[in-house]
Amino acid sequence: MIHHVAIRTADIMKSIAFYELLGFTVKERFTTGYTLACWLEGLGGRLELMQIPEPKPAPDSFYDEHYVGYYHLSLNVTDNKTNLPSWLKELEDKFYKASLENPSLFSPLKILLPPQQQMIGDRVYEVAFIADIDNLPIELIKLC
Repeated sequence: MIHHVAIRTADIMKSIAFYELLGFTVKERFTTGYTLACWLEGLGGRLELMQIPEPKPAPDSFYDEHYVGYYHLSLNVTDNKTNLPSWLKELEDKFYKASLENPSLFSPLKILLPPQQQMIGDRVYEVAFIADIDNLPIELIKLC
């Protein structure tokens, strides 16, 4: 079992706000050396966010099919959400509203791939991809 996924971010406050709108909750804030960090839990997983003092843009692992390395974070929403397209639309509306109310903290949700069914192995899933504030791809996956 995976303990957590660690994500380096350019702005931990924006990143926390993003993941909270997705349904995560901050469990602990701390520093690691001179870096701000926190634990988040939600959607059946645990994330560690770490703010990087001099960030460089991450490679575009979603659109660059020749990129080698971690591709995306996948969140299983099978037990949490009954309808992925409806939930994604609700998320999109929440992010849009938040971006109007607090544009320094939020941006509209970036959808990389709208919900669609895909055969993965011997199962059919409904999948969608979004990007976090650092443009890291996040897959939302639901067993059909």
